[in-house]
Amino acid sequence: SPLDNQACADHDRASGEGATPQEYTNIKLKLLEFPEKLKALEGKNVFLVAATLRPETMYGQTNCYVLPGAQYGAYEMKNDEIFICSERAARGMAYQDLTKEHGKMAKVCDVNGDDLVGLAVKAPLTSYEKVYLWPMNTISMKKGTGIVTSVPSDSPDDFINLRDL
Repeated sequence: SPLDNQACADHDRASGEGATPQEYTNIKLKLLEFPEKLKALEGKNVFLVAATLRPETMYGQTNCYVLPGAQYGAYEMKNDEIFICSERAARGMAYQDLTKEHGKMAKVCDVNGDDLVGLAVKAPLTSYEKVYLWPMNTISMKKGTGIVTSVPSDSPDDFINLRDL
């Protein structure tokens, strides 16, 4: 609990008892292009961060999805990196000691999903030199980071969205 600055156990919750934590792996996708609205970040290590339950599938990444019109943020992290993700995800990372100060999010700027569509990123483990950010209207900003790495061979949703573009 941020209020008490301690972990919130299962029976400490007013509701949601029985829910267990779900462990995600963050995938850092390095931003290779900086549109006018992100020029202030140029020269820094800027990553879009996708959360996945299946890190072993990253070899099959073909692209990445963002939610058009969604409000993302660019947040300062340890090692002078900037992560672009949802505010909810940044708050969670702050309590996992990924930010410079425990429990504190340092937002550098707001980023609209529309400004990310079409940009190139370097995706780890894939054979492609770069992959592109495409729109996906079914992304939930309340789950994961709001950034979706796409592996169409392992996800029907990824395949259908890519086909429909």
